Amino acid sequence: MVYLVTGGSGFIGSHLIERLLRNGHSVINIDNFDDFYNYQVKIKNTLESIGKISDFEYSDKETDIRRLISLTHSDQYSLYWQDIRDQKGLENIFKNHPIDMVIHLAALAGVRPSIERPLEYEEVNVRGTMNLWELCKDFNIKKFICASSSSVYGNNEKVPFAETDNVDNPISPYAATKKSGEVIGHVYHNLYHIDMIQLRFFTVYGPRQRPDLAIHKFVKLISEDKEIPFYGDGNTARDYTYIDDIIDGITKSILYLENNSGVYEILNLGENQVVTLSEMVATIEMALGKSATKKILPMQPGDVTKTNADITKAKDLIGYKPATDFQNGIKKFVEWFLRKRH
Repeated sequence: MVYLVTGGSGFIGSHLIERLLRNGHSVINIDNFDDFYNYQVKIKNTLESIGKISDFEYSDKETDIRRLISLTHSDQYSLYWQDIRDQKGLENIFKNHPIDMVIHLAALAGVRPSIERPLEYEEVNVRGTMNLWELCKDFNIKKFICASSSSVYGNNEKVPFAETDNVDNPISPYAATKKSGEVIGHVYHNLYHIDMIQLRFFTVYGPRQRPDLAIHKFVKLISEDKEIPFYGDGNTARDYTYIDDIIDGITKSILYLENNSGVYEILNLGENQVVTLSEMVATIEMALGKSATKKILPMQPGDVTKTNADITKAKDLIGYKPATDFQNGIKKFVEWFLRKRH
């Protein structure tokens, strides 16, 4: 099979590509190496995902990415430095490859930045996604997996969150763009018979996690004896999902799409284990053998107070079965972080 993966040099995307290549498939990776965080992180992700761990010599962004494209190209793998807002650029890629399925993970991520840059989030997460659906329509590609987010639930009072819950009350532009993607995706399924699964990810963590996200940030700061930003009273809670379990959910979704037609489904991919902010910090402290110095800050606008996934539907439909509890997941992450640092 030939899979087009958007955001394939990111955290989740690089792990997915690693799994797909290992299973003998061909992959087209589209990533725009956005300045949201250091592009060098994505270069390392890319090299790891294809099994080329090398001493990459960095110079400037454009030179480095061009060299990465050349270095990684093979019969099984192609990398494109491409923004999904550029439909003409995307069209050239679709023309050059026979694509069996699109797995769309690229997005402008982050609740707090979306409040500062809402129009840019709409351009990337809504218009960019529609560009892909338009090309799927034009090139007769009938299988599509799309990354949604647990943020669509907002401050849902009913827990755990089920796919049938009302999600008409997002509290950030990021969440609103993800809800839009689900709704517009249904339009393309209905009009053009594109089989589609929308996956609501619940706070994914693990090796290669973005350095701006809480677990990675806290592990780094605590290990360096620096204070951590601690928002609220510590009772906010998240359903943290280990990266291996997310990849298992995506690959099982791929298999389900390949074996079924007339599909439009929304699935929660979470761990179904809720961890408070205080518990998260304590678990990291234990794994590192160090105590955290906390800088107490007020709650941030757009942040939800709790997430908790009802994963019954994913278990029943695709056989999703998360296997990594939070304590073991943090232990694995800390081991990776310390190994990477030395």
